[in-house]
Amino acid sequence: MLEAIQLSKSFNGTAAVSNLDLTINSGEVYCLLGANGAGKTTTINLFLNLIQPSNGSAKISGLDVTEHPIETKKKLTYIPENLSLYPSLSGVENLQFFCGLSGIKLSDGESVAYLKEAGLQEDAAHKRVSGYSKGMRQKVGIALAIARKSEVLLLDEPTSGLDPSASNDFASLLTTMKEKGSAVLMATHDLFRAKETGTRIGIMNKGTLVEELKAAEVSHSDLEKIYLNHMRA
Repeated sequence: MLEAIQLSKSFNGTAAVSNLDLTINSGEVYCLLGANGAGKTTTINLFLNLIQPSNGSAKISGLDVTEHPIETKKKLTYIPENLSLYPSLSGVENLQFFCGLSGIKLSDGESVAYLKEAGLQEDAAHKRVSGYSKGMRQKVGIALAIARKSEVLLLDEPTSGLDPSASNDFASLLTTMKEKGSAVLMATHDLFRAKETGTRIGIMNKGTLVEELKAAEVSHSDLEKIYLNHMRA
């Protein structure tokens, strides 16, 4: 579903991503770990076609994102660290607006149902987003992914700043999306959440994918040791 083939990006001669080979299948949550500047956000931006690769290609469902920018964007939902919603609109109205941009018309009842499925309390659905917590706003993003039947989720530090309860809720929603068959790429600093949520874990350092692990085959303590060893290298 998601594929990077020798994907590279340089800025002013400095490699932000270097010869990345990566495949993420439907029903997988791939957690990309790394320090600031490791290349995680650049990787996501390359899949979003927000920047052009210096070399190689990024593909979604077999389509090169630079050659098929519209078709590939229809298949994905992007949730950044701080999801931008219209603060004067309610959760329902935001969901209807953004789905409308994709040609999907939702009734109020359908919108509330999707928001509830994403974990938002029903009494919050018609309230202005300006009063939402960060965790509530992220749930609107998941509701958008559910409503659009997104095949791909691209997440950039989505749990940063969330309290433990909200972070746990978000992890449960990712499990739901995985069970629906979505391919999820999540850039994160949270080793614990990567272990608990991920199917596979990739560690990036200075633009290079230095190690891949199966989440089920590594303990929390071993993951931390492996990660720190790469960061000190």
